[in-house]
Amino acid sequence: MKFAILSKGDSKSDALKQKMMSYMKDFEMIEDTEAPDIVISVGGDGTLLQAFHTYSHRLDDCSFVGIHTGHLGFYADWLPHEVEKLVIAIKNEPMLRIEYPLIETIVRYEQGRETRFLALNEATIKTHNGATLVVDVDIRGQHFERFRGDGLCLSTPSGSTAYNKALGGALMHPSLEAMQMTEIASINNRVFRTVGSPLILPKHHTLHVTPVNKGKFMLTIDHITSEHQGIKSIQYRVADEKIRFARFRPFPFWKRVHDSFIASE
Repeated sequence: MKFAILSKGDSKSDALKQKMMSYMKDFEMIEDTEAPDIVISVGGDGTLLQAFHTYSHRLDDCSFVGIHTGHLGFYADWLPHEVEKLVIAIKNEPMLRIEYPLIETIVRYEQGRETRFLALNEATIKTHNGATLVVDVDIRGQHFERFRGDGLCLSTPSGSTAYNKALGGALMHPSLEAMQMTEIASINNRVFRTVGSPLILPKHHTLHVTPVNKGKFMLTIDHITSEHQGIKSIQYRVADEKIRFARFRPFPFWKRVHDSFIASE
């Protein structure tokens, strides 16, 4: 078993990383940061997102597992005091691989080139200076609406509990191969209208966003923000790739939702 461990970078997470590395090497597992079979994040959901983007080119060959050293996470399900138990499970127990959908974003530019990104939580588009975003939204090649507002958020089912939820989007179970488009402060009056509700699109539906006005745009892919200009269109769809999580015990999604948003301390 080849492994890689990514830490949040605080003293608690770094110490836990070193402890886990020692345990895993005692069990004759091999550290391999280039081609790991299992990627372990120590920190929180943000650290898991960083781990995903670090190894997004190896999604067919590795699985992810998270240890949370702060608040309960949706991706990080092991506690610091369970590190030895986790190492023993990795070494000796059969690994159940659970797959979650991702979002593919393809940005096409006026010069003819394009760039492709994968998101585990969400992808968003806004203007770079806070001005009103005006874009045409097409679904399956048909014009759906002209959106005016602060921006649009496209979320995965597992990411629906993050920024999407704060925007009033629905919570989706990660077993659904779908994506959700949620408006960010849309303008709705007697002149301008949008659907005003989140849309849930199945895997075989593709959504295109075409800017009406030229200018610079801020695109986010999970925690990564970048500025783009000369955008011709942006294509969003459920990706063919999936992320695989290593499971050694049940980790029910709706229990995580309950514990994160409903249960009291």
